[in-house]
Amino acid sequence: MSDKFTFEIISPDKSIMKKDTTEVIIPAYEGEMGILKDHIPLITFLRPGKIKIKDTNEEFFVEEGIVEFANNNLLILSSTAKNISEINKGSKEALIANAEKRMRESEITDKEKYLLSYKINTLKNFSL
Repeated sequence: MSDKFTFEIISPDKSIMKKDTTEVIIPAYEGEMGILKDHIPLITFLRPGKIKIKDTNEEFFVEEGIVEFANNNLLILSSTAKNISEINKGSKEALIANAEKRMRESEITDKEKYLLSYKINTLKNFSL
């Protein structure tokens, strides 16, 4: 009996990845959440962070998204999912600079500060 389930990341214009895997770690608002086969059904939102696919060691950076897990199918809908291997140092630094600039603006809400701080911390911890 297999311990695998189907995992898929979809953006508005294409399927980014679809594969069978044994564990995925997602950055939910509730904290990092590990998903294994037969996890309880769930729908939640992603905060900025890394999606980690354990058995392949692939990682994706997301700024936002929606997660649904049901019937051993994990579906992530996000317009910002990028494979970390495709992010170079220049684009990483530009993303950090833009987020830090936005943090200094006076009309920013607490929710935006929360999300930007996760984005900045996640990007700074990338080893490229």
